[in-house]
Amino acid sequence: MYLAINIIGIIVFLGVAVLFSKDRKHINWTSVGIMVAINIVLAWFLVNSSVGINGVKAAADGFKWLVDISYKGISFALADWVNVKSMNFVTSALLPILMIVPLFDILTYIGVLPWIIKWVGKGLSIITRQPKFESFFAVEMMFLGNTEALAVSGLQLRQMKADRLVTIAMMSMSCVTASILGAYLLMMPGQYIIAAVPINIVNAIIVTAVLNPVTVTPEEDTIAKIGGSAASSENNDTVESGSETLAEEATTQPVAREPFFSFLGDSILGAGRLILIIAANVIAFVALAALIDALLGKINPALSLENILGVIMFPFAWLLGFDVSHAFEMAQYMGTKLVTNEFVVMGKVMPLLKDFTPHFTATLTVFLTSFANFSTTGMIIGAFKGLVNREKNDVISKSVGYMLLSGILVSLLSAGFVGVFVW
Repeated sequence: MYLAINIIGIIVFLGVAVLFSKDRKHINWTSVGIMVAINIVLAWFLVNSSVGINGVKAAADGFKWLVDISYKGISFALADWVNVKSMNFVTSALLPILMIVPLFDILTYIGVLPWIIKWVGKGLSIITRQPKFESFFAVEMMFLGNTEALAVSGLQLRQMKADRLVTIAMMSMSCVTASILGAYLLMMPGQYIIAAVPINIVNAIIVTAVLNPVTVTPEEDTIAKIGGSAASSENNDTVESGSETLAEEATTQPVAREPFFSFLGDSILGAGRLILIIAANVIAFVALAALIDALLGKINPALSLENILGVIMFPFAWLLGFDVSHAFEMAQYMGTKLVTNEFVVMGKVMPLLKDFTPHFTATLTVFLTSFANFSTTGMIIGAFKGLVNREKNDVISKSVGYMLLSGILVSLLSAGFVGVFVW
């Protein structure tokens, strides 16, 4: 019975996307059907086949190995934080980022990561029949993160029409970053964290292709290159601020390669800032949630933020294949993640994982594996503000509702696809 509800849920989630589609007549159903089939196969392979499970386990073990090595550096500087019975959240989950972010930046610097992104994106475009850059970006953002992927794609974004930029903004809601996966793996089951990444990539393309169908001509379906004529033609349209002017100048002349150790130093400093940002957000959101609960409790002891969010998200959680009590619990976690972030929920459920059913653990883990929440919309709009002109940025800003809807639907679909195969 619950398996049937889970399958119906996937259909309903796709139906919601169709209901809110900006142009139902131009949805490429062949492409959508291909991508749905790909995700069914991916979900089965990654969580239900011995080869897929072993591959995912190997990837998760690889990340954990990197994290264990990072503790050597942390222990050197902060031995009394590491050599304890139970490390705190900052030490166990965040400080390893100081090594993992620079590692992935080094892979970018030497060209390994861009090569992987390029060819996986190109293959995805051919298979899914979606525009080249949208497929490329879907892969890119899963390695680099939303704002980073947007920043390195500035030249391309300035050449694109506004409705395609809305698609990119919607996709950006569903990303993770490879460098953050290590932190996730210390808090939630690695098998489902790793499995969620490729499934999220395909679902981000599915949802945006349905919510915001855009006709892309062969002339538009290109990947911009530095120094190209298109870049020059775009220059006159994007000079809105000092940062944009500098960005335009940078795209029309050769850029000297930054010395390696200067690059590495910037990467390490960036990792440090990222840790501070995550820690500050977690502390602030948990404290604010506690404050809201305290205020609601004065009105009625039964009122709490989790209960309110649970009621709102309950229908969607139930459609993932749960009985009423488990659906309400899932809905509370889902709602909390959307108004705070995934780290808040992961920290809360870590001690409880042993008591969850396999289906509950799988669907919750996959749902949490993305940056989809309210604060992410501000980050994305802010990133676009420095990359495209005001007119295009205004179009994106007016699509905040679609950005949120896209992020939620991608997370629900990914959880639904994986949940079908885990009971």
